[in-house]
Formats: sequence, C-alpha cells, structure tokens
Amino acid sequence: MKSDDAERGSRSLWMRAARKRHGTPMREHAVAEVCVIGAGIAGLSVAYELTRRGTPVTVIDQGQVGAGETGHTTAHLSDALDDRYYRLERTRGAAMAKLAAHSHRAAIDRIEALATSLEARCDFARVDGYLIAAPGRSVDELGREKDAARRAGLAVEMVDAAPMPWATGPALKFPGQARFDPLGYLDALADAVVAQGGTIHTGVHVQGLERDGDGAIRLTCDRDRTIIASAVVDATNTAISSMVRMQLRQAAYRSYAISLELGEAEVGDCLLWDTGDPYHYIRRARDADGRELVIVGGEDHRTGQDVDTTSRWIALEEWCRAHGLSGRVVDRWSGQIMEPADGTAFIGKSPDLDGVYIVTGDSGNGITHGVIAGMMIPELIAGRDHPWSKLYAPDRSMLRSIGHLIREAASSTAQYTDWLSGGDLADVAAIPRGAGALIRRGLHLLAVYRDDAGCLHANSARCPHLSAVVSWNDAERSWDCPAHGSRFDGRGHCIHGPAVGDLEPAEELETAEVAKVSA
Repeated sequence: MKSDDAERGSRSLWMRAARKRHGTPMREHAVAEVCVIGAGIAGLSVAYELTRRGTPVTVIDQGQVGAGETGHTTAHLSDALDDRYYRLERTRGAAMAKLAAHSHRAAIDRIEALATSLEARCDFARVDGYLIAAPGRSVDELGREKDAARRAGLAVEMVDAAPMPWATGPALKFPGQARFDPLGYLDALADAVVAQGGTIHTGVHVQGLERDGDGAIRLTCDRDRTIIASAVVDATNTAISSMVRMQLRQAAYRSYAISLELGEAEVGDCLLWDTGDPYHYIRRARDADGRELVIVGGEDHRTGQDVDTTSRWIALEEWCRAHGLSGRVVDRWSGQIMEPADGTAFIGKSPDLDGVYIVTGDSGNGITHGVIAGMMIPELIAGRDHPWSKLYAPDRSMLRSIGHLIREAASSTAQYTDWLSGGDLADVAAIPRGAGALIRRGLHLLAVYRDDAGCLHANSARCPHLSAVVSWNDAERSWDCPAHGSRFDGRGHCIHGPAVGDLEPAEELETAEVAKVSA
C-alpha cells in the first residue's frame, strides 16, 4: 500500500508488534529462474522449499513481508475444513476428502517442524479444535461432519462441551490443531530464504504477465521495471495472472476480527468455530508484551457489498459481551478470503499461462493452504507430479458445484447496476475527513476521498479489472470492488487484485468544489 500509515484502516494484533523489515529495493530490470509474486505465507513457503533445493528464487511484493492477507489472518492452524468434510465428500468424493485431511495435517506438522528448526519466535502451540452448533442451528450437522471426517482419516470425537463456559452443548473435537503468530513465523522463513540464496524485493507492484518469444515469462512492474523468469508463482491471494477464469470460480469475502484483554471469564486454550452463517471463531493469543488476549472473528460478507463495514466490529464486540467476554478491545482488523465454489483451494499450474503456478481460493484455511502450496509447487516446477495435485487442480471440473457457482456469479453481475445510481452524496463538502463517497457528475461516477488533512482525491469509480463500480469500505478506508474483490486505498492505488492497475484519476470535480472543501 502506498498511503501513509494513518490512512491504512485497521491494524491486526500481529502487525502491531515491531518487526524486522526484510527485502531490498529492485532498482532496475531483473532476471530470475523462479519469480514468486507475494511475500505472504504461500509465497515464502514456496520460496523456502525451492531455495532449500538449490533453486534460485526472487520474491517480490508491493508491501513488506506479511503485510498482505497473512498479516490479517487470525492464524488458526487446522485440519478441520471451513467448508466441511461432508460437503467435500459429496462434491468431490471420499478419496479427495482423504487427501484434504492428509494435506492439512501435513501442513501443520511442517509449520511445527520449521518453527522449531528455524527458531521462529512465533508462539507456536498445539491445541485442540472444537466445532459447536450455533444458536438455533441443529446439532445434526456435527454428527454428519464427525462421520465424514473420520472417513477422511481424522481422529475426531463428539464430546459433551467445548472448554468455554458458554459452550454447553455437544461439540465435535479435532485433536492436535495449533495456533501461532504468523508474522513471527514469516520473519524466520524470510531470513531462511535469503540465507539459502534467495532474493526478496519489496515495493514492487506487478502490472502484467505475458510469455515472450523465447518462452520465458515477462513481468511488467511499476516504474518501468521488468522481470524475466523461467517460472512464476502467483501467490497474490487472488491470482492476478488469471484475470477472468479464476475469478469466475471463486468469490471475495471480508472477515472481521477483534482482540480483547483476557478478562475474568475462563477461556480455554483451544480453537473454536460455530456453525452459524455468518459464523464466529475464537482462540487465545499473546501479544509482544506477553499480555494474554482473546481473538474473536467472523461476521463475513461479500467484499464491497456492505456499506456499513464498521458495524461488523460492533457486532463482534456485542457477541463477546453476550458470551461473558468483558475484556477491553485492543485490536480490530479484517482480512480478505477467496471462497472457491466447491470449497477447495486452487493450487497448481495456471489454466491460462504455461510456466505460471497459482495459489488462491484459500477459503477459511489460508495458512495451511499456503504451506500446502510450498509442499506441492516445487515438485510441479521440477516436472514431477504430486499426490495432492488432482484435489487442488485449478482447472478441475466444477459441475458438481454449479449451483453455488451460479449464485455467486449472479451476486457479482448484479453489482453492475450501480452504474445507474445517483451516487452516495450530491455535495463533496459533505464527505467527512478520512472518508469516501461516490459522487455523480453527469455521465461519470467518481470515487472521492477526503484525507485527514482535508484534501480531496477524485478517481473514476470504475474498477480497472472488469469495470464494476467500487464502494467505500469505512472500516479499512478503502475502495472495494463488489464484483470480484479488487481493493484500492483512498487515493486510488491498487492494494489487492485481481485488478493490477490503480483507479483512473478524474478531473470532473469543479475547481470551486475542491477549493470549497480544501479551504
């Protein structure tokens, strides 16, 4: 992100701690055997495994290590699927469900092993996980999930209650899950990548990928920089290398989180989720000062399709108070989740460009999916198959999930009617400092942001990806696309794909309007 810290919206618990700054600027053109786009859990996991094998790797990111979605996770490490084993078994079959269980379990084991061997200061701990029925929801779902998870090879069991004072009903227990500090882990991983011969460049924004005449992949970056690579790993969370096909197979959601001081209520050291829609999840954590906190998350919604995003944090706090959590709120943040139509991530060869490998569709298991990518993609780059390839294949058939696919596509398509709206406000003077609004000027819809100093920043409201109208996210102080999840800071700079360009600057505001507000 290119804006000042004061204009970046929320900040997670992990981002509050002082961190080492990794990477060096990329000043000129570069050549790489493998270029990894994205320095989050997926990108650095792939880079670590490649450099460990002796493969030269260049990692690039427009921000700092972990500053993207990894820094906005709640860092549950689980082999329990957010989209449920009984659904996966129904849509993909029992064999695929077994592969999913095995891959997520292996990912947790890999994190534990590397956290130990790299001496990562990431507060890794094994804890049990619990799935409970949300109020008003049937407990029958727990039984279905227990049977399917056992068929997939997990040692799950039904217990009388989860270790929370308010969780009085039956719970499905997943033993041997884990929690950690994701940025502490990435610090160690980034150091290891560099020590093994890899290069990390921060402040590099990719604006396009294409194959050149020699079969290599050319990455066009900002400031007229280019990178030529034999292979590219697109670990940008949303697959910017597939502007249409992958975006039609998944939908972008925002998920919200708060951390609270650990009050008098007893909160077991475990992971817990409920079956609500939207659902809630909870875990304990420790901040840099050693203070014990509780993280509560949930209240998910389609990105760009909620005009009152700060109310989601209010709803989370109300949920906490209703469940006896009385501690002071310390942090609040949100993160982007790419939800695949069939509930399974997309990890493997790009269906669009030879030599490009993608990691997206993280659903609610983004951390373990990122590590799974680190275990899979180096094998694929080397020309070898991997036992999990068919499960995560980006070009797999989606016919059994066609209903969900159509519903999400309809939700995306409906957003294009926003071009007919009159905007949010008629007068730019009504935009408060630190806020944005859509303003209609003739045939044009403008995305107008008033910064903390009172200056106006006007851009076209057209998302440069596929031309939907962006909407203002008051929680993150960003412009979000309601069709496919692209995001831009208040000034219009792209901070999340699939768009790769900024909002187009607009000049339709009258000079008198600007002077009136800036005075």
